[in-house]
Amino acid sequence: MTPGAFITFEGGEGAGKSTQVERLARRLRPARTVVVTREPGGTPRAEEIRAALLEGRAREHGPFAEALLFSAARLDHLDRLIRPALARGEVVLCDRFMDSTRAYQGAAGGLPAATVAALERVVVGRTRPDLTLILDLDPEQGLARARARAGAADRFEAETIEFHRRLRDAFRAIAAAEPERCAVIDAGRAPDAVEAAIRAAVAARLPALLGEGADAA
Repeated sequence: MTPGAFITFEGGEGAGKSTQVERLARRLRPARTVVVTREPGGTPRAEEIRAALLEGRAREHGPFAEALLFSAARLDHLDRLIRPALARGEVVLCDRFMDSTRAYQGAAGGLPAATVAALERVVVGRTRPDLTLILDLDPEQGLARARARAGAADRFEAETIEFHRRLRDAFRAIAAAEPERCAVIDAGRAPDAVEAAIRAAVAARLPALLGEGADAA
């Protein structure tokens, strides 16, 4: 059986993660079976938790309570969707994963790194991404993009600019600490240029994924 591959997309608000997840999925199909998912969410239970988190219902309880809810959603997501897909040899593309908890509740939210790491050990275990693409973007530009989308700002989009600057620094620090797993992508460019950079990173790190079928898609 062809082994599965787990690729996560990380970055601040408005970085274009969802767009680039879909673009990479199109590149990889039909050569591989691709599962596109997101966090929090991806399963019915996790989507319910997502709604509560993004509406800000856990905010008053602090970053630890939020991290617990994210972890509960992640555990269900891993058990019901991600791990079974990987076991079948499928490619899983996930919009946000463990690094968002490190950045949002940890570095930017003030939750101690040791607490975040302990939750990660229990919930994620050995199911770590093969490749994490960190879409790096100036926070002001990202928030402007987010505001241009329809709908009111969610719990995290409504945070201060200082919070979003800490987020960017946190994602960059994660990439610097784990260069073998992470690739930083300049998300300030046009979507086609971002897509090309992502494709180059995947080709360099996971060359077996980009065969002739994906190349022609």
